[in-house]
Amino acid sequence: MAWQHFGCGPQVAPDATLIHRAIEAQAAARPQATAAEHQGEFITYGELNRQANRLAATLLSHGVVPGDHVALFVERSIPMLVGMLAVLKIGAAYIPQHVGITPAAQLRHIMDIARVRVVLTLSELAPRLPLTAEQQCIHLDAFIRDQSVIGDDSNVGSMDASPDSVCFVLFTSGTTGLPNGVRVTQRNLCNILLTAPGDLGMKPGLKVGQILNIAFDMSAWEVLGCLTHGATLLIRGKDIAQTAERCDVLIATPSILATLDPARCSRVQVVALAGEPCPQPLAERWSAFCTFYNACGPTETTIVNTMQHYHGSGPLTIGKPTPNNTVYVLDEAGQLCAPGEQGEMWAGGECVTAGYLGNPELTAERYQPDPFLGNGRLMFRTRDLGRWTTQGELEHLGRVDDQVKVRGFRVELDSVSAALEAAPNCQRAVTLKLDNRNLVAFVYPACTDIEVARACCEERLAYYCVPSLILAVDHIPLTSRGKIDKRLLLEWALAHQAPIANAEQVMA
Repeated sequence: MAWQHFGCGPQVAPDATLIHRAIEAQAAARPQATAAEHQGEFITYGELNRQANRLAATLLSHGVVPGDHVALFVERSIPMLVGMLAVLKIGAAYIPQHVGITPAAQLRHIMDIARVRVVLTLSELAPRLPLTAEQQCIHLDAFIRDQSVIGDDSNVGSMDASPDSVCFVLFTSGTTGLPNGVRVTQRNLCNILLTAPGDLGMKPGLKVGQILNIAFDMSAWEVLGCLTHGATLLIRGKDIAQTAERCDVLIATPSILATLDPARCSRVQVVALAGEPCPQPLAERWSAFCTFYNACGPTETTIVNTMQHYHGSGPLTIGKPTPNNTVYVLDEAGQLCAPGEQGEMWAGGECVTAGYLGNPELTAERYQPDPFLGNGRLMFRTRDLGRWTTQGELEHLGRVDDQVKVRGFRVELDSVSAALEAAPNCQRAVTLKLDNRNLVAFVYPACTDIEVARACCEERLAYYCVPSLILAVDHIPLTSRGKIDKRLLLEWALAHQAPIANAEQVMA
């Protein structure tokens, strides 16, 4: 079977089964090493561990028990790290949200679903939280300054913590309604962060950027990936580029990486991209001077479950399954597709998370018994389209949702964008369905020759795939999670409907 040859990642045992134990080991081995830096402030591994032990004891005194959910409603900061580690130590799960970006109503929804009783935050943010009278709030920055709570190097820990314990709950962005909380376990996390290539070669002496929204699953790759390997986390302020230029390891979405100047990031040794399709020109620019990984995986498969080490030439794919994981490309009947045949990707193995918090119906729909691994294992329906190459790598062919009907024909939006990106100087293209007859595309930078881009599209694709309107823009708007803001782009498109209407009249 092709899936047995292509679809199984290597079997590798992670170095630890509890993610906080790996961080504690770094603190014991290198207590004076710098764990993190943020706007001129520093914390060592020893101090991070000590403060987390203090906070863990306090959480226990507040009645937090293993399996509870603790809200971590903060901004990027060193106290944020103390909160994360403390919650992990006692076997509870933290829920990260960036105050000021997440609306108060959504914070309230998250706390209700998760039955949150204790909230960790920062003093200046506390007045903005929609707390109830029953909820206890701990100000992390004030707690760290107050030494009245005794703490030492003796690690606070829960005997109930296990590899199957949920360590954090990540809520989706909620673009299609109320967000759903994905329950990520210790086993899930250790599997990707403590094996290669997911460890990204992080080690003491290297600096890792923390540039992403903390509610985004890839931020756990930055933060916990760095701390488990003894590197130094550079937590950014408002200027992403300023931090990126000092990094050895950079994890980002393609949209964020596209805003950075490679010439000013010569220190960077490793780049890992995920979250959305990567344009080939972007991969070629960065892989010319650093180790470049193109990866893929929804939140439900623990950050990423496939990775390609792209060497700068040849096809850009999403690579192969990461260790202890499987990928199946299935047809509509649920049968395995042969290499070269398009199907929907399902993920199996250690990456499969523990389902959605408080939503058993959706969990049952998206998480189903894995007939290939058996033994009660589950596989997850990614809603991504793909196919195996003859070399055993996965080609990502877009989302099921991005396969649209235009003039009665099926069109893959990512294929249109890729054709436009073949135009000289075009670094990025985004294609959207405007209505049942028209596609609209945005190309970047603004100096891109629209007619040349259109010709590239006409040469490669059928006439109904060619956008009715192509707009050259000076920037691609991003969401708070560093992905393309398609809603805003559609608003821009609606402002240019007159040219489309005129084109329709000519065609008629």
